[in-house]
Amino acid sequence: MLPETLLAFDTSAAHCAAALLLPDGRCLIRVEDMAKGQAERLIPLLEDLLAEGGIGWHDLAAIGVGTGPGNFTGVRISVAAARGLALSLGVPAIGVTRLEALAHGLPRPLTVVEDARREEVYLQHFGADGPRPAGLHPLAGLTVTGPVTGSAAAALGAPVLPPAMPLIEAVARIAATRLGSPQPRPAPFYLRGADAAPPSDPPPVILDA
Repeated sequence: MLPETLLAFDTSAAHCAAALLLPDGRCLIRVEDMAKGQAERLIPLLEDLLAEGGIGWHDLAAIGVGTGPGNFTGVRISVAAARGLALSLGVPAIGVTRLEALAHGLPRPLTVVEDARREEVYLQHFGADGPRPAGLHPLAGLTVTGPVTGSAAAALGAPVLPPAMPLIEAVARIAATRLGSPQPRPAPFYLRGADAAPPSDPPPVILDA
């Protein structure tokens, strides 16, 4: 195991993204755009990245994973993979939300505003004293003071800051700062209920023999 060597990945949107943070501070990144197929592509992508860095699975000190908010299926793919890899390798898995990753490296105060579709946004404010709870808000009538960042930031008319680094690199670097401190098991970070509806067909009738 190499100290501070961390592999992070994220499939919470239409991509399969991974970052390998090395002890010398370098961060190797792979991002592939894809609307589906992340479950099949994720592990081969991670193996390619490890090979690029010249290390193996058992050299890793930790796993970092993007926990959303985002695509329900995509978030579950990454979180399940992170838990499984961490268990098999005997290393911690560290979850990082998309909102805190977007805020990483930018000055405070700052508000992250991400498009949640349906005329709604995911919003979280990061102040000098730390982050406030994230929430789901209607876009109509929403006002924010101070700098903003995120995919829906331009719609608010406030000063927009571009991300300080690629999202997956931020996930890796945030996870690295949490090494050595107790962390909960990664779990999907959902701010909206699932879209799936219960089946409308009546349940089957069980007949007595």
